[in-house]
Amino acid sequence: MRSKLPSASLPREDIFARMRALSGSDADWRGGRVPLYVFRGNEQAAAIGRDAFMEFFNENALGGKRAFHGLKRMEDEVIEIGLSIFHAPPSAAGHFTTGGSESIISAVKACRDFARARTGDRERRGNLVLPYSAHPAFTKAALLMDLETRRVPVAADYRADVRAMGAAIDAHTLMVVGSAPCFPYGVIDPIAELGRLALERNVWLHVDACVGGYFAPFAALAGYDIPDFDFSVPGVTSLSADLHKFGFCPKPASTIFYRSTEHAACQPFEVDEWPAGRFVTATLVGTRPGGAVAGAWATLHAMGENGFVETAGQIMAVAKAYRQDIESAGFTMLGDPQLSILAFTSADRDMNAISDGMASRGWVPGVVRKPPGMHLMLSLLHAPARHDYIRDLRSASEDAPLQSHGRSAADRSY
Repeated sequence: MRSKLPSASLPREDIFARMRALSGSDADWRGGRVPLYVFRGNEQAAAIGRDAFMEFFNENALGGKRAFHGLKRMEDEVIEIGLSIFHAPPSAAGHFTTGGSESIISAVKACRDFARARTGDRERRGNLVLPYSAHPAFTKAALLMDLETRRVPVAADYRADVRAMGAAIDAHTLMVVGSAPCFPYGVIDPIAELGRLALERNVWLHVDACVGGYFAPFAALAGYDIPDFDFSVPGVTSLSADLHKFGFCPKPASTIFYRSTEHAACQPFEVDEWPAGRFVTATLVGTRPGGAVAGAWATLHAMGENGFVETAGQIMAVAKAYRQDIESAGFTMLGDPQLSILAFTSADRDMNAISDGMASRGWVPGVVRKPPGMHLMLSLLHAPARHDYIRDLRSASEDAPLQSHGRSAADRSY
């Protein structure tokens, strides 16, 4: 039966009781049984971010310039912090968005409009050349803008195959893409090589660091060997990085950065053909929650560089322990993951059945379809659950039939 608006207001206690009942069957993300969606830094920073979000619950970031000047300054400072983290030149600029998909779509729009301005062809479309492992948001952007996507198979190490991507570039190519890291396999694409390719072929290089942007630089400061992926690499034109992933900020919060203000100026939308006059937004959405901006600003200041470095080191230790245990259980990593995404497979057991077995044991299994495997994006939430996870992974593997070649992992939507 379809839900209807109640005829009279419900008491607060009834409303919250109903919400808790509706969420009663949710997966236990607090107990580390969900391999994505939720991220947590230290408890103090999380509490400050939450309280800052609620402090600016009613404000609208759309009105920052005209009405909410403090919020606008917070947003500007978040962007300035990101530009510093990613070694951006003085000419660089950026924008605050609601998530990785919006950041990526914004970058593709800016790239297309930059190419149109450069060539004088206002109808120019073109294509994007990207590894098979690149995020679906690039395909979403292409569908919205009537662009072609050319997904190129990855190399044997599951990283972008630069030579094959070079062969896919033609006179109509607008953008090439690399990930730091890619979501399916957790490996960082060879960004330096892609940068050289972009410069040689005079195309825009976007680095999708939505997962690793606010993690990889601090893991490097913690002593881990992380390859360069940001504006320190010649040829990188734009970079997306999610604050609400390993920046540990309240959702929805992401950032998109450009090497120059000229590139960044191609992102906004401007409309001046309706009765209320000129309407300009930097992002796809109009209204944006002021709480997300305030929460991001507060979280970054509550964590500080030392907090991010310490947390990155802790997460890397968690990932190392999971990897050792998973490999000891007889599984093989897909590639050589460099941060906290682990993807693994079995040489003889049916990964589809193992995934179903983990689900039956109360876990939300992340899956990889090609090749069949399982997937974890680890944060500090997962540290206490490691022994239970490995115990159930071993048990599910023992129960699984031998691998049926040609059978792919079940499709699951993220």
